[in-house]
Amino acid sequence: MPPAQFRQAERLARKEDRTLSELVREALRQYQRSQESPVNTELIAALRAVQEDARRSGLDKLPQRAIDAEVAAHRRERRQKRVKQPVG
Repeated sequence: MPPAQFRQAERLARKEDRTLSELVREALRQYQRSQESPVNTELIAALRAVQEDARRSGLDKLPQRAIDAEVAAHRRERRQKRVKQPVG
């Protein structure tokens, strides 16, 4: 560990009233947790894009009743398409 980083870790440990060993163990636990369930950055970027598009088009202000109606209409449309397709 570089000396500057070591001094920073010592200061943080003193500030939190922990030993350096406790601080390192906690950092390792958090790192392991983040590796076990990594953040899907592509999914987050896609969700933000959808939210921004909704904001620009004013759809972020729809009442719950209108959202439910849109979902129901979409599901009806999908069901109708499935029924019309010939079974092979």
